[in-house]
This record gives sequence, C-alpha cells and structure tokens, in this order.
Amino acid sequence: MKILFVHQNMPGQFKHLAPALAADGHEVVFITKSGKPNLPGVRKVEYKPHREPKEPPHRYFDRFEDQILHGQAVVKVCLALKETGFEPDVICAHTGWGEALFLKDAFPEARLLTFNEFFYRGRGTDTDFLKEDRPDIDRECRTRVRNAHMLVSMAAADWGYVPTYWQWSTHPKALREKMSVIHDGIDTDFLSRQPDAYLDLADGRRLTADDEVVTYVARNLEPYRGFDVVASALKGIQAARPNAHIVVTGGEDVSYGSGPGYQDSWKDALIPHLELDASRLHFMGRLPYEEFGRMLSISRAHIYLTYPFVLSWSMLEAMSRECLVVASDTPPVREVIHNGKNGLLVPYSDSAKLVSTVAEALAKGKDMDRVRKAARQTVIDRYDLKTVCLPQLLDIVAKLGRREMPEPTTQIPAEVVASMGWPSTDASKLSLWSEMRV
Repeated sequence: MKILFVHQNMPGQFKHLAPALAADGHEVVFITKSGKPNLPGVRKVEYKPHREPKEPPHRYFDRFEDQILHGQAVVKVCLALKETGFEPDVICAHTGWGEALFLKDAFPEARLLTFNEFFYRGRGTDTDFLKEDRPDIDRECRTRVRNAHMLVSMAAADWGYVPTYWQWSTHPKALREKMSVIHDGIDTDFLSRQPDAYLDLADGRRLTADDEVVTYVARNLEPYRGFDVVASALKGIQAARPNAHIVVTGGEDVSYGSGPGYQDSWKDALIPHLELDASRLHFMGRLPYEEFGRMLSISRAHIYLTYPFVLSWSMLEAMSRECLVVASDTPPVREVIHNGKNGLLVPYSDSAKLVSTVAEALAKGKDMDRVRKAARQTVIDRYDLKTVCLPQLLDIVAKLGRREMPEPTTQIPAEVVASMGWPSTDASKLSLWSEMRV
C-alpha cells in the first residue's frame, strides 16, 4: 500500500506506526513542518503556510484562519505528490492543527484515519477545572468553537482512534461510533529499569540509584501539568527528606494555557522567591530521550500532575521504568493508576498532601517495590507497544486499505468504569457527556 502520514511535529504519535509500515514493505510518505527528524524507510515532505493569519473577524475565531492556512498548505503538498504519481490508499493524520481539513478533497479515494486526541468541553475538563474557574458563558462558547476544525476533519474521516478511554469520552457519541481506543504504545523493552543508570549534573556531580532522587517531568514547566503545585511543595519535600535530590525536567515555554505575564516563564515566576536548598534542586531543561530514561531509572518517587486533559506519555514511561508515581487524582490519571496498587494519588491542588505522600513513600523504601512492579505490569498489559498497541493499529490500517471498516470500541474494561465512576461498561449506553463526568 501507499500510506501518507500528516503531523506538523513529525513523528508525533506516529513514531512507531510509520516506520513499522515502511518495514512491512509499504510506501510511506510523511508530511510535516521543516526541521523535523527522519524516520527509517519513511520519505519526509515539508510544508509551510504561505502567510500568517490576519486579525480575526470575531475573537472566537482567533485560531480558525491559522488552521485553514495549515490545511491549505498541506493540500498544496498533496497535489504536488499526486503529480509525481503518489496517491495514498490510507492517510493517517492528527486533527489538531487543521492539517486534516482538506485531505479528503486532495485524495477522495483514500481512506482517512484520524488521531483524535481531545475534544474541548466548556465544563468538566480543563477549562473549568480549578475552583477559581467559575462558570463563564463566554468562555464556554469560545471553547465550543475551538472544536470547529476538528469536527470538520473527523466528519470527513473514515475512522479515528484515541489513546485513552477518558479522552475518548470527551468526544460526542456520534463520533465515538467510528472510533477505536488504542494508545500509541510504550516500548516497555526499552523502557525497563536500568540498575546502573546515572544522571550527570551541571556541577559535575553524578546521581545514581544509591541517591534519594525525586523526579518531576513536563514538556514545559506550567500549571496545566501542575508545576505551580510542585513549586509550592519543594520546600516541604526538602525539609522532610534532607538527603533528597529533586530533579525537574522540562522546558520553560508554554504548551497549554498562558504564561504568567509578569515573568518570561513559570519557573522565573515561581521559583526565585522560595527559600530552597539549591544544591539539592536541579533544573535539567529538556533532556535527550536516552538521558531522560536514565533519569527515570534512578527515581525513587516520580511526581506527575495534570489538569483533566491529555495524558502525558511521560507518566506511562515512568511506570514502565518501575517508578513510584505520585500523581494527581484527576480523570486521565485515575484511568490508569489505582491508589496504593500501582501508584499513589493525591488531590491536584493539595501541595501539603503531595509533600507528605512523597515523604512517606520515600521513607518506606523497598516496601513500595510491589507498587513499582505493579506499575510496570499495568503498562505491559495495557499499553505495550509490540504486543498490544502496534498490532491493533496495524490491523486498522490494513482493514482500511482493504476498504473494510474496523470495529468501534463497544466495551470498556470494568476496572476503568469503576475508577471513572461511569454507569456501564457498554459504550453505547454512555451517551451524554454529563453522564460521564466525574
């Protein structure tokens, strides 16, 4: 088959799927923005919107023209590919930036598989999560409009998939009926704990598994991933565990939400005024993936906090490395972690509880090994790349290539239903968003 991938930040969620299809002998082309890494056996084609968006006619449409410009730029590349004789049998595209808007217009005979990461809701997800986020009809209306480009893309798609049941639940019922819940996959063979792992610090010191290391990871250090809560807990953790080193990994940009306004980054806004032992607090920036993995292997407690939003790969990667994960008791996390069994849950905004939970877990030492082992087993059983996720994704692509329709998700695992507080394991009975909110 000829298969086309589209993602502005190659490889994105297609890191494993695209090269696997190429290795199976298919012709694979990947459309992306400039400067992205290559994948083995995959031909990369770059695009660039021809101009910047103009002032919107209404502020609700502040992103819509930019999404259309992305869609147009991708179509131009598609038409150029068509002139060379490349017409895909299957297209795999992320719906997030407008790139999938017009793919069916460029290649009407192709089967379109969309990665449907998240559907924005005015209530019950990230937008009204914190106590200070009171009902705001203007915000709710604007949030609804944010889905416009994704709705157009998903309506054109032949099939879609989504990585978690909670993220699946945010989508309208009509769209869920042609959607499968399949995670992109965690390479548990690579992401196993390394007893001899180490992390070199900027001052020349080296941390190993013999040191008491607490880790926190986010793509960017920002409130959506709980950095403000972690910042307020740092002093307490250092006081409770005088030998602990806290390693913070992540950039200083903003991926979600907005910046602090009065400083260049949330780190600059939150950290300087705190009375902390700088010799035991290490900001690593963004680490290369191999070094990131070594860091997880020396972690004795790993903090992961998130709004009700997209679940980060890093939490599952930490679990695969047998980290003792201390995480926020929020829906995307609750789907995976069961308190005391394969991790520890704390209320999102309760920094004091975060401090005490981390300190108690560190004090228990090897008594928490059963939780670490259970964490890795959870990832192996439910999210393993080679035995669970990749075979399912390859099967969906193969079916679409044969002009067959995949099977939608009709049953939800009982343990997920119990942890989420949903009324039924029958997906068809979960019809209204209001019924599925926790």
